[in-house]
Amino acid sequence: MTTGVASARDLVRQATTRLEKAGVPEPVASAEVLLSELLGVGRAMLPLVRESLTEDEAKLYGAWILRRLNREPVQRILGHAYFRNLRLELNEHTLIPRSDTESVVEAALERIDRRGGSRRVLDLGTGSGAIAISIAQERPACEVHATDTSQAALQTARRNAEANETMVHFHQADVAANLEALRESISVLVSNLPYIPSAEINGLAPEVRDWDPLTALDGGPDGLDFYRRILTETPSLLERGADVVLEVGDGQADDVLALGEATGFTTLGSHKDLAGSERAVIFRWPA
Repeated sequence: MTTGVASARDLVRQATTRLEKAGVPEPVASAEVLLSELLGVGRAMLPLVRESLTEDEAKLYGAWILRRLNREPVQRILGHAYFRNLRLELNEHTLIPRSDTESVVEAALERIDRRGGSRRVLDLGTGSGAIAISIAQERPACEVHATDTSQAALQTARRNAEANETMVHFHQADVAANLEALRESISVLVSNLPYIPSAEINGLAPEVRDWDPLTALDGGPDGLDFYRRILTETPSLLERGADVVLEVGDGQADDVLALGEATGFTTLGSHKDLAGSERAVIFRWPA
């Protein structure tokens, strides 16, 4: 039988001190989230946990804190992330979904609603499935399709769709390749493909640089390679008057809007995230 070895409050305090001294970002949040997930209680409930952790629980928590000290993201340690209403499995093949991308989903939902709600939607480069599954959950009248070049990522996304009780049609495809069955049928296209300039990747935070798949980060020399491909390769998939919603990096909105205009799209503007940054750009394919 295991015996209690330490209180939740003491362990969080000790872990926070270690993380803070090591310069780990958001040390309090890291310490509290890891312990709340381990104990299966909400983070806000931790101060109410009176019983001591068992020896096994304390050892596991210590191992998790050591991993965080090595700058492994909390979501990687846990093996899952939360996004909007979803709990999503993660692994080395999938990008950790960021809260910034929630604004991209909001922009896509707005376009769907403006078009009457029941539409065929395509998410390019789905990764864990965050965008596609959110849309399928929140707009169940839509027929949602999602792609990725990685079969391993698609397997993860399929499990996430099933776990969240949604229907998404998954395809292994590189941008528009191998999607002939969807030709001229997509009403709303949405994507969060790589947009970080290659030379900037080494300067990213370790949590991103060392733990997210390089293929999910590298957008080419100027970060715009995939925008060029989407805007030139996907028109054959779009119905007349279709809307396109693309996530962009900080400071990229104007450049991507210019690319869209140059390839025949009508620009509909941008959508800001909660921090006030232009996070999504929106286009319309001619009717």
